[in-house]
Amino acid sequence: MPTIEKFIEVNVPEYKAYAQWMKFEEFPQFMEGVKEVTRLDAKRFHWKAEIAGRNTEWETEITEQAADQRLVWTSRGGDIKGWVVTFHPLSSAKSHIMLQVEYDPQGVAEQGGEALEVVSSRVQGDLERFKAFIEKRWRPPGRDTIFDNFPM
Repeated sequence: MPTIEKFIEVNVPEYKAYAQWMKFEEFPQFMEGVKEVTRLDAKRFHWKAEIAGRNTEWETEITEQAADQRLVWTSRGGDIKGWVVTFHPLSSAKSHIMLQVEYDPQGVAEQGGEALEVVSSRVQGDLERFKAFIEKRWRPPGRDTIFDNFPM
């Protein structure tokens, strides 16, 4: 089963990136094709998405969690079988995110190398949209204003 591995640096501390990533219900705001994520219980989620022009649903379950550092989940149904995301501090306001995705295509058409490249590109795009999403939401301390309408 192929594993896709992608990285990105974000201009937020790792604990902020981790906290945002844990808000699965907000994934449709930055993850391509994801329409809805519903929490079923503390560890399980139901996903609805449009992938390659077809609607699909699956469930994920968190299998490992280390606060502010690592999250692992597995999927039941769909072509993505598992995810590992890790968060590494680079400075007090910058972190490195690594995302590994286990991809097991179900259809004959999806089993070629071209499909893997499409999914790999999509995963990178999701990370880039996550970066833009979280950096827009989080501003480091001291970057506001000192006096009314006098920007720093």
